[in-house]
Amino acid sequence: MKRPAPLLPALALLLAACGAPPAAPLASLGKPQPVTRHPILFVHGFNSSGSIWTTMIGNFKKDGWTDAQLFNWSYDTGQSNATTAGLIQQKVDAILAQTGATQVDIISHSMGGLSSRYYLKYLGGDARVDAWVSLGGPNHGTNFADACWTTSCVEMRQGSSFLTDLNGVDETPGTPRYGTWWSPCDEIINPDSSVPLSGATNTQTACLSHSSLYQNSTVYTQVRDFVQR
Repeated sequence: MKRPAPLLPALALLLAACGAPPAAPLASLGKPQPVTRHPILFVHGFNSSGSIWTTMIGNFKKDGWTDAQLFNWSYDTGQSNATTAGLIQQKVDAILAQTGATQVDIISHSMGGLSSRYYLKYLGGDARVDAWVSLGGPNHGTNFADACWTTSCVEMRQGSSFLTDLNGVDETPGTPRYGTWWSPCDEIINPDSSVPLSGATNTQTACLSHSSLYQNSTVYTQVRDFVQR
């Protein structure tokens, strides 16, 4: 007895005759989508330099970022945070022109969170930044700043006119994703509650020192996942 012709080839011929598109290859089904990685600008804090980011930049490289996507720099930490914000604006514009990207991510430590937030709020940075990260930022001031007298340090004092203005109306304006990380053992940011922002993703770390926030592997993993999603 003659066997009936297989149904699958006949069905394929029928679909082709009707103009149906060919089925996707099985190998492409369920394929994970590529991760979008923006260039990252790292902004250090008071009395510091761009060299503090060596460990974190090394970790980002291990996880697929390239040298051409990672930018650390140094600036005069005694000047007003508003002045530094203008330099961040120039830096971001240069990064976008160099890389062809439309947005960057900003990862800041300590006082670097204030100048970068000023850039987002007042200098158009909200349209150019996808994710903003503050590691131990004195977002609502710190009593550590009571002992120093540079312009930037006075701006970090609790109740300063700079912070009152920066935190007024909306602490996390625009469309960027805001994330803060704070440690209950931070010896520089007092009180600890200074760091979290309304409207941000606020994460408490383990008992870490102020400087450990940019070196700790757990914090790095959380920050990496936050900026790339």
